[in-house]
Amino acid sequence: MKEQMNYYRFSRDQWKRFYRNGHVPLTAENLHEIKAFNDQISLEDVREIYLPVTHLLQAKFEHYLSWRAAESSFLQQKNKQSPFIIGVSGSVAVGKSTTARLLEILFKYLYPNRRTQLITTDGFLYSNAELKKMQLMERKGFPESYNMPRLIEFLNDVKSGQPLAKAPMYSHQTYDVVPNRFDVITHPDILIIEGINVLQLPTNQHIYISDFTDFSVYVDADADLIETWYLERFKALMKTAFQDPLNYFYPWAIGDPEAAIKMAKGVWHDVDLKNLNDYILPTRNRADLILHKVAHHLIDAVYFRKY
Repeated sequence: MKEQMNYYRFSRDQWKRFYRNGHVPLTAENLHEIKAFNDQISLEDVREIYLPVTHLLQAKFEHYLSWRAAESSFLQQKNKQSPFIIGVSGSVAVGKSTTARLLEILFKYLYPNRRTQLITTDGFLYSNAELKKMQLMERKGFPESYNMPRLIEFLNDVKSGQPLAKAPMYSHQTYDVVPNRFDVITHPDILIIEGINVLQLPTNQHIYISDFTDFSVYVDADADLIETWYLERFKALMKTAFQDPLNYFYPWAIGDPEAAIKMAKGVWHDVDLKNLNDYILPTRNRADLILHKVAHHLIDAVYFRKY
């Protein structure tokens, strides 16, 4: 990643000094349960990278609560419960799901008496049937493949303090939105929303996802590395989850392995890489914090926005 004028850059050694407690409220077993498939993360990563991030976010959250109280007092209005929303973005296969789940766990540790919830934007994709009808199946994951009005309506309900909001569920097994299944969001104090489109500004939209977020994190890596992780994950899934006859990719798992890998490479270059270059990477400089990864998912630097 080129140096950015509007970001402070901290090496891993510099960043880890911002948390001197040393205590890690997780075990290796906890990490194994929350990390995304084929991702790599260690207790050292938690101590040196994520605990400083969480304590920075803790300060942001406390300031947010203080501002909400001051604002309500000034306007002489009741202080309605409105969650602190953290957005986590980045490419497919870069490890943003692990980052989001880890932040969720750490916030639950820091605030055991507050409600922390996590959703992904995958559920707001149009169903495969709808995508086929709109001739967008080959552009699944691109901005136009999301039901943005529905996502914005959901975020507006959550941020305005509605007692209950429903986010559609997505299945990576069927590669589709699950009919009539929802993640129920009930008055969270902290909501983490993860997805490739969290920082995007889709055309023809007057309100964006980022209008609702109070802090945003972008998980970054060179495209060549992400491709390696993408293909490694695909090969591993071919031997595990894809072996399920109900899985969308089952026909590839029982077919010619070389043909399957060729297909995966095609999807990466024609869909995911294009989406990354055209729509995801340009949003990186809108993030408040950038976690930059090198080989083996090691975070070597953290960038924090100056202004």
